[in-house]
Amino acid sequence: MSKPASLVNRREFIRQGAGIVAGAGAALALARVAKANAFAFDAEGFSKTDPKLIGYEEIKRFTSRQSEPRRLAVGPEQRLYVAGKNGVSIVDFEGGPAAEIGLASPARCIAVAADGTVYVGLRDHVEVFDRKGQRLAAWDSCGPKAWLTGLAVGENELYAANAGERVVVRYDRTGKVLGRIGQKSLERNVPGLIVPSPYLDVKLGRDGLLRVNNPGRHRVETYTTAGDLELSWGAPSAAIEGFCGCCNPVGLALLPDGRCITCEKGLPRVKVYSPEGKFESVIAGTESFPRNAKAGALNDKSDGVLGGLDAALDAEGRVYVLDLVAGEIRVMRRKA
Repeated sequence: MSKPASLVNRREFIRQGAGIVAGAGAALALARVAKANAFAFDAEGFSKTDPKLIGYEEIKRFTSRQSEPRRLAVGPEQRLYVAGKNGVSIVDFEGGPAAEIGLASPARCIAVAADGTVYVGLRDHVEVFDRKGQRLAAWDSCGPKAWLTGLAVGENELYAANAGERVVVRYDRTGKVLGRIGQKSLERNVPGLIVPSPYLDVKLGRDGLLRVNNPGRHRVETYTTAGDLELSWGAPSAAIEGFCGCCNPVGLALLPDGRCITCEKGLPRVKVYSPEGKFESVIAGTESFPRNAKAGALNDKSDGVLGGLDAALDAEGRVYVLDLVAGEIRVMRRKA
């Protein structure tokens, strides 16, 4: 039986994850026969993207000012917030420095409210800062098993993706817990979140619904803020329209019309899907992230695998893609 808090490293997951059928099936989809070795692993056929499927172009790239970056968010006043090892780096949309929020432990996720209030997820709790970076509050710990990896903020509420407990915690803006979303429930027809590694994310759409990745099931799920499951889509596959490996997608972003941007690890790629989950286009394919895609590029440390990508969207429709391995941020614009 798996230890409940065992999200720490990929090696441990491999020893424990034999029962995750979807992940195994997706991994098998990558096994191709090689001439020299009939059992050789060959992902080459999946690492090149058909140019006809790429709907975006890179217009700028800059290095993250935060070491070991994990998540990013777009805030007001054309600022980009990057959570990482030493806290939060705030830069303008050109990558120029604006401010820093230093922390004693790594910032693992971040969300910025419309009024400029900054919410930072540390491993087991949320801290709140004003737009100048002054700490306003530190909320109570979520518990010894907590592992916060994603935040979303609305007008009156904050949602924290807790990968350690495989749940999204619903708070009011003062830190009071209002509910828990995504827990297995036969009565509510919720199958439960499978989170083999620390990559649970949550986003709040303009329609008032939450999008949550369910990485072990290789899909995206849509919930009401009360926790009712409205829709789910996605399938395990190494093909461009699917999600492969043990646990994908690992990050989400939402377009204003409800279309969903997904980020993946293993075969790192960023894609766009319709609100109903139909694949539409690629923002950036595996060939765009050579360091991220290399076997062994994932950093096997005590705080979890640091590979993969994250994305955020500005008001002009530009997509900011964070490469967690290379420490770079790419600015992507839709092709004319």
